[in-house]
Parts: sequence; C-alpha cells; structure tokens
Amino acid sequence: MTGDPTGPRAMPPEATLARLREYMVGPSRFMTLLSCFELGLVDTLREHPGMTATELGAAAGVAPDAVEQLLNLLVKERFVGHDAGSGGYCLDALDSVAVGDLRRALLQMDMIKTTMLRQLFHLTESARTGTPVGLKELYGADGNLYEALADHDDLRRSWAALMDNVTAVIDPWFFANIDIPAGARVLDLAGNTGLGAIDTLRLAGSPGLRVTTFDLPEKEAECLRTFAAHGVAEQCTFIGGDVFEGVPEGYDVVLIKHFLPMFDRSDVLRILRAVHRALEVGALVHVLVPVYPEDIRAADNYNVDFFPALFIGAAMGRGGPQKVSTYRSWLEECGFEVTRTTLKDPADIPPDVIGVQAVLSARKTA
Repeated sequence: MTGDPTGPRAMPPEATLARLREYMVGPSRFMTLLSCFELGLVDTLREHPGMTATELGAAAGVAPDAVEQLLNLLVKERFVGHDAGSGGYCLDALDSVAVGDLRRALLQMDMIKTTMLRQLFHLTESARTGTPVGLKELYGADGNLYEALADHDDLRRSWAALMDNVTAVIDPWFFANIDIPAGARVLDLAGNTGLGAIDTLRLAGSPGLRVTTFDLPEKEAECLRTFAAHGVAEQCTFIGGDVFEGVPEGYDVVLIKHFLPMFDRSDVLRILRAVHRALEVGALVHVLVPVYPEDIRAADNYNVDFFPALFIGAAMGRGGPQKVSTYRSWLEECGFEVTRTTLKDPADIPPDVIGVQAVLSARKTA
C-alpha cells in the first residue's frame, strides 16, 4: 500500500519521475548560483550593467566561456538578463532585491555550503551510526558540529555569521511572546556565549532581574568576556555543567532556545525532566524551536526539506524538529502544563528564510 489509502493517487509515474529530476539537479543548481555570487559576477553587474562575458571574466579572473556557462542558469531563472545582440548581461529579478535581503540569503547559502554540502555525502552513514560521519571524514572531528566549531575557523565563521543574524531577528519576537516576571531569576539553558542572556536583559529586563548562562565549562571564559564587553557582568553569571548530569536549581524561569532539536525523543525527555526536577512548582519554562507543520505535506513546508539533513548529516547524527503537538505532548509527559503556544506568522518571515519557529510556554505543576 502506498500514499494515502483514502484519497486519490498523488501523481502519475511520469510526474513522479519529473519530481525526482528536480532533486537530481538541486545540488548543481545551488552551487552554480552561489558561485556566480562568490565570483563577484552579480555585484559587478549591479555596478556595471551591460558587461559581456569577456569583460566579466576579466574582472573575475575567470575564462569567458565559464562565465557564459554559469550565467546560463541565472538567465534561465530570470535572475539575470542577457542581450543576444550585444552579448551584454544585466541584473533582472535580482535587481529588485535589496542588498540587505540578498546578504541574508547568502549567509544561509554559505552555511549550507560550508557546514552541510560536503558532509552530506556521508548522510546515509551518519543515519546508520548516529554520528556526523562527514565531520570525522573531513575534519577528523569525533564530536558534533557544535564542538567542531571551536577548532575549525571555516565552520565557525560561516555558522556564527548566520546564527548571529537569526538571533537578531528571532530574539525580539521570542521575548515579545513570553512572560518573565519582574525581578526573576532566569536560567538560559545551553546559552553558549552569553548573547541570549544579554538579549534577556535588553528585551525583557526589569529591576532586580538576574540571568545565568548554563553551558559546558569550556564556554565560561568567552561568556564572561561577552558579559564584560556589554557591561552586564553584575547582572549575568555563568555556570558550567552538562544538562544530562543535572540542571542548576533556584530559578524562576528557564529558557531553552534552539537546543531541543539537536536530540531525539529520549534525550529531549531527559532534558525536560532534568529541568522539571530543578524547578519549584509554578516556575516557568519557555521553549523556542523550529517546527514542522501538523500536516507534513504542506506545500510551503521547507523545514522537512532542510532540517533532517542538517541535524542528522552535518550537526549531530540525530535530532531534528518536531510538530508543535509533539513538543506539547513531551512537555506534558514531563510534568509541565503548557500555557501558551505561539507560531511565528509566515507573513512575517522573509520568503528566503527556511525555518518556521514556535514558542511553547509551560509551568511546572505539582
């Protein structure tokens, strides 16, 4: 039995094969487009429209024939225009896109190239072993992507540039949709370098509010430098530890941002139970996660196109987002009462951005 047994057949064989062809050309499309940006062809045409392949090649240090070959795809997609008579190129659809918006899209593309594309050659073995095999093969790294960032500049630069941009966009929305009582003691779980703690003060601060970043001990020095650089060393502290060995007690609010999708169900439950044990009755937990739609077949659902490969093939060897209903059930299973779920309005998400985020707020019950 295949497909939906209660509905009509999804598509005839010819259409299915045509859909498979779209997957076959996906990687080559991606790199052709990105290479045109990396070679400076798009920026050059923005400044000097009408240049020929020979002129573009001279500017980029690339053979004119290679310029023509690469730009064929962009002409086909109407990103770039071409005048057959003069041989000149100019920006077409790309001309109407703001440079800042293009930069955001290119940050995502650079992250895909640097941290995913090569590593995903080993996706099948990563799924079999539950480890990111590509990191081992390419970098000699035995751990996960987040550990490898500390030792490899190319991974760190690409990943950090994208994540800083994501944080700048998502954190204001996150804090606008959660409750942090005045003067609360806040724990930022897996808070990395402390920027989340600073955003907590900046976006949800109140007299007496204190924020603690909890992460692996090796993050302490960088985190404390971050606090000092932002002048918040008196309001922010760091505790080193491993969430799987225990969560610090004595906090009114726990923030769990971009962390749970790194793990499969069993480890997510371990994390949530550890948080539950550390909190007093009535304390709050706010979870920020990318999510899948309840109908996984939704046409505008790009999370399933992207995140399984990221987490299994390039980051952790496991993990991935879940539906809001799944996260809700996991929180309830661990003793929390979910008080609010908020899905970011797709209308507020730039069309080039892949992740759809959700906030789940919950309270520890007796």
